[in-house]
Amino acid sequence: MSVTVLLAVLAAAFLHAGWNALVKAGGNKLTNMAILTLVQGALGAVIVFTRPLPANEVWVWLIASGLTHSAYKLFLSYAYEQGDLSRVYPIARGAAPMIVAVAGIFMLADRIKPTEYLGIFVIGLGILMMARGVYQSGESRRLLPFALGSAIATASYSLIDGLGARIAGDAAMFVAWMFLFDAGFFSLAAIGLRGRPVFSASAREWRIGAAAAFASYAAYAIAVWAMTRAPIALVTSIRETSILFAVLIGWLVFGERMHKGKAIAAFLIVAGIVVTRF
Repeated sequence: MSVTVLLAVLAAAFLHAGWNALVKAGGNKLTNMAILTLVQGALGAVIVFTRPLPANEVWVWLIASGLTHSAYKLFLSYAYEQGDLSRVYPIARGAAPMIVAVAGIFMLADRIKPTEYLGIFVIGLGILMMARGVYQSGESRRLLPFALGSAIATASYSLIDGLGARIAGDAAMFVAWMFLFDAGFFSLAAIGLRGRPVFSASAREWRIGAAAAFASYAAYAIAVWAMTRAPIALVTSIRETSILFAVLIGWLVFGERMHKGKAIAAFLIVAGIVVTRF
């Protein structure tokens, strides 16, 4: 991986943690996520007019990507309604690579190296410490299934998007169409869950949602671009430094409680992800 790609992925990691912080900062988390998704869809609509149409074999990847991104956002919105950024984010992001690694043991013919088993163990230990902190601190236990649901969706779209962008041969085109599908799927789901008032928001909420959308779009476009320039596993590993950014934002900006157990858990999750990739 070149220095340029490395710095780009680190910037994407910070932007990812930043847009999650903006969604968490707003009042109605599902409304903020809905605004974010609509703005992303609008950005995608502008970009698709500048790119050629996807080839026939790309459409199935785009639909699958839009569905899994929508599921990810729904789970994440509900998780943030229940818990802190510095608690939800590490579980949601950290469990995803562990799910991919564990599933690979049973579903794929790939040979698992001893370091990968060690990494899975370290990630699992960090997530268990994070989950244990929920019970000890009196936080809502409902955040756990939502955060884990978000992780499953993340694991799914990471693979779908990495492979789909390579098949498409144009990362910018793939991301633009994906966000268009995501906007449609998520809007239908949000209306089904909360009704049309889910899109009723103040000017401040629209500003927060729009800012989060631009940060999210840039973060994911950079990540998908990087996956076409470097190994997918390496890109996703470095991208998970966003966990540390999110924990720091939650602590320093939102004033969330920070103690030794939470800090160690976040460090273990990131360290485990790095170990599984090397």
